[in-house]
Amino acid sequence: MKKRYKTIFLDRDGTLNFDPGYISTVKDFKFYNFTFDALKLFKNTDCNFCIITNQSGVARGLIKPNELDQINDYIKNSFKKNKLNLLDIYFCSDHPNNPSKYRKPNTGMFEMAIKDHEVEIKNSLIIGDNLCDIQAGNRLGIDTMLVLTGKGQKVRSSKKIKPTYVAKNILVGAKYVLGIE
Repeated sequence: MKKRYKTIFLDRDGTLNFDPGYISTVKDFKFYNFTFDALKLFKNTDCNFCIITNQSGVARGLIKPNELDQINDYIKNSFKKNKLNLLDIYFCSDHPNNPSKYRKPNTGMFEMAIKDHEVEIKNSLIIGDNLCDIQAGNRLGIDTMLVLTGKGQKVRSSKKIKPTYVAKNILVGAKYVLGIE
């Protein structure tokens, strides 16, 4: 397979980094060791990245907004250091019991990114480890990749989703989509 995407939407926890539960400080945030290798493969196709993440830990009182800002700054700096074009990080801090149109699987964060960055949605991919990531992609009519890191292994057996791709992790998925190996 060899497919190119103009924009790749990325879930955060369980997709790009370890997901031990609610990450409340930068010192608890750890990228997978293969994350940047994978993203650099996609970068070679001249695509942009955009992170779309639910962060209900804020509404639950488990993550302070300033701590989330520090984590986001760390992520942005890591992308910059790796010469990756990160358009932005969109997060929704809603509690799941009181979701707005921004909380995935709703598409509000994507719609903001499309408007803010003139994203061609039809030429986009979402990569995530959770049911809500794949459902959001399906609602948008874009290709989806379920990675089996994070919650992905559990989600895989759900009859509620049909991802375009299923991959062991984001690196294996990138190689498959790009026809490498």
